[in-house]
Amino acid sequence: MSLNVESSESRTLPTLTPLRLLDNAGHAIRSEDAGGFALPEPEILRDIYRRMVVARRFDVQVTALTRQGRLATYPSAFGQEACEIGAVAALDATDWLFPTYRDSIALLTRGVAPSEILSQFRGDWHSGYDPRAHRIAPLATPLATQALHAVGLGHAARLRRDPIVALTFLGDGATSEGDAHEAFNFAAVWQAPTVFVVQNNQFAISVPLERQTRAATLADKAVGYGMPGYHVDGNDVAAMYAVTRHAVERARNGGGPTLVEGLTYRIEAHTTTDDPTRYRESRDVEHWKRRDPIERLEKYLVSDGLLSDEERSSIADEAEALAADTRRAMNVEADHDPLELFEHVYATRRVALGEQRAFLADERDRAAR
Repeated sequence: MSLNVESSESRTLPTLTPLRLLDNAGHAIRSEDAGGFALPEPEILRDIYRRMVVARRFDVQVTALTRQGRLATYPSAFGQEACEIGAVAALDATDWLFPTYRDSIALLTRGVAPSEILSQFRGDWHSGYDPRAHRIAPLATPLATQALHAVGLGHAARLRRDPIVALTFLGDGATSEGDAHEAFNFAAVWQAPTVFVVQNNQFAISVPLERQTRAATLADKAVGYGMPGYHVDGNDVAAMYAVTRHAVERARNGGGPTLVEGLTYRIEAHTTTDDPTRYRESRDVEHWKRRDPIERLEKYLVSDGLLSDEERSSIADEAEALAADTRRAMNVEADHDPLELFEHVYATRRVALGEQRAFLADERDRAAR
């Protein structure tokens, strides 16, 4: 008898309370309910708030530019700022980041210029920034492939006794990939200093989470690999920072890998070419808009007298200045040389590749006459 039969039984995943340090109203959680984690210092939270405000303005601006035809497509991280910025803020400058295609604001937070971040989305270069200079691998479009690269770098660092950590982002859909399984398993076996941050925005394009897994949480999967897993409120940046910082320091001190699941929601479409109304309800989007990560942190900072009106105004001005710089950068036409397609393919150029390059060069020269 074939076992390849899909059960018709409907199933709803359990509603499990994720770890929080701030509730939806911006109130600090009592210490006994915070999973042993403490709120980060006020100066850390103020800096993270600034980074999130600037990142959202950048994200909104890039989405608008894409709709104007300045970029081919763009995957927005609107609403996921706490997951991304809380995680990268927990890294040291010498640590490495292995991002996905949705993690542009993480790159921005790590100091990559807007023009370099967006080069890939205009079709100029696969990676418009120097990975070694920023300690950021190229944005990965294939699901979960970058997780294996992060484990490899972390394992190499461990063998060299180099005290760096590799952090990689994955989406909930990526955890269904074989590459993710291999990365989790190898990291645990080798005790690689790697942190896996799963941004569970509840949809793998159009496939909802309950059709991807029967696990109660994605963090539960860590148990099978022999590493800790944390189910965190991904819209609580204080919790995301605290848990990720703990995981980073644990990895740096030889404790091995950790899986951090941030439960969040993708407010915008999968990309600007997607139509999310075909597979999700607008009321769900509105529900998650009321759980906005920036507003939550802002309420806490303001209520505790840690953020003044003058500081908020200054941060808003900084965000607008970055948006203006981004518009100017995207108004500059890229100077493409089609022969660059043949660079950096092989360390030693193959004969066939040289013949193709010569053919294209001849075509280009004839067209210019």
